[in-house]
Amino acid sequence: MLNETEFRTDGLSRGDRFGFWCERIGRTTDVPLDLYSDHAADFWAHQRVLELGAIQVWPATHHALGYRRIPKHILQSDPEHYHIGIPLKGTNQVAWADEKAVYGPYDIRVHDSSRAVEVNCANGPDLFSGIGIEVPRAQLHLPRNKLDQLYARSMSGREGVGGLLVQFLTQLTADTSPYQPSDAPRLGTIVVDLLSALFAHVLDADRTLAPETRSRTLVLRIRAYVQRNLHDPRLTPQAIAAAHHISTSYLHRLFQNEHETIAAWIRRQRLEHARRDIADPAMCSTAIHVIAARWGFTRASDFSRAFRTAYGMTPRDYRHQALLGPGSTA
Repeated sequence: MLNETEFRTDGLSRGDRFGFWCERIGRTTDVPLDLYSDHAADFWAHQRVLELGAIQVWPATHHALGYRRIPKHILQSDPEHYHIGIPLKGTNQVAWADEKAVYGPYDIRVHDSSRAVEVNCANGPDLFSGIGIEVPRAQLHLPRNKLDQLYARSMSGREGVGGLLVQFLTQLTADTSPYQPSDAPRLGTIVVDLLSALFAHVLDADRTLAPETRSRTLVLRIRAYVQRNLHDPRLTPQAIAAAHHISTSYLHRLFQNEHETIAAWIRRQRLEHARRDIADPAMCSTAIHVIAARWGFTRASDFSRAFRTAYGMTPRDYRHQALLGPGSTA
């Protein structure tokens, strides 16, 4: 599991909750803020902080909350970070200089620690939830004058590279158990690459990205494309390359630095999805060959052979063991 810090207010007395939350926010971000809430007398909040190399990712759920950063705070401390906020449930109302904007669920916004800003996070009578990212300016692969154009600009987290970013973050923060602490810098690089690619696309500055950033981002886009199309038996390296306007040889070169070839990865993903369905009690009446076809295996014999090679038993035996338990003779 990744190293992470978790804090919540529900184990504290009501009168101490909001003060505790404000103190923890100050420690987490190293960015002085004034925080306020209509729920300060009985504030509920839960936040986790994931340290991914030089960046932080923090999913949070809490009562409606506002914070402001004024020039005095900037003089006290300016770590020269960009803050990326993504509401998942609720909205962010942001005010800066003489401007105001409202960001809804899955809107991606950026502001930096060197500017005054006021943000209100709310979800009507319900709890607000969202994901924040703190990134040092030096980590992003775009010129500062370009990045300044993104301040408080709304970007979609429902499609394109923004959709990939939100999908990656939500999957990562939902379950960090598959990762080791040593994976943190690599995961941080993925987040930075996705942010850089998103910003470059919005600014029409793709050519300013380093070749390795473009390559890593393309691999992530290809993986997401494959996941969406695993059911299609025509999903081949040739079809994937055509869909991304690259040659098949370049596709294979992209995956030379990955753990396995593109074809092997597609096969493993299909087998893993089929395995989960076979073991699912809700699908016990669905024929195994139907499940196999659902995940792109057109020949039952090919599926059975591949499954046995991967998991050491036939699909039928695996289902029996999963539903009745190992060693059962029923």
